[in-house]
Amino acid sequence: MKVVVLAGPESSGKSWLAAQLHAHFGGLVVGEYVRYFIDHHQRDTCLADIPAIAHGQLAWEDDARAERPHLLILDTHLLTNKLWSQTLFGDYPAWLDTELLARHYDLHLLLSPEDVEWTADGQRCQPELADRQAFFQDSLAWMQAHQQPVVVIRGDWEERRNAAFSAVQQLLDA
Repeated sequence: MKVVVLAGPESSGKSWLAAQLHAHFGGLVVGEYVRYFIDHHQRDTCLADIPAIAHGQLAWEDDARAERPHLLILDTHLLTNKLWSQTLFGDYPAWLDTELLARHYDLHLLLSPEDVEWTADGQRCQPELADRQAFFQDSLAWMQAHQQPVVVIRGDWEERRNAAFSAVQQLLDA
């Protein structure tokens, strides 16, 4: 089983690209638990919600891992929970670091916020490109500090799809 994580700021195409990868390569896609959480609770999140959101994300990921698909595509992972918690609330549960590093990820596709427009969807809150660029840089810094396999995905939608397809194909061929 190969595990690919789509990472990066909001409105950079993670969910779209997860669907594109799934349609092309098959496998199994795990969505963003926080979207389910917000839809279910019908309110903004707070710091006290982060453990429930993170545990929900982990449960979805672990359930998918148990199915052992040839390709597991994660629309997000705990790094996003950690960075959003830091961004919105100035803190995060320390156990997120341990849990994040305890799991093996074969490839991170880190999506840049440049070259695609921000789209409001009722849950997004960073319309300013500079804020999304900071989130991208924080994601990249964490991946580099923890020697995670990462390919940065840039460009328009077609360029993003092509770069991601190429990176996943290389992973599967290895």
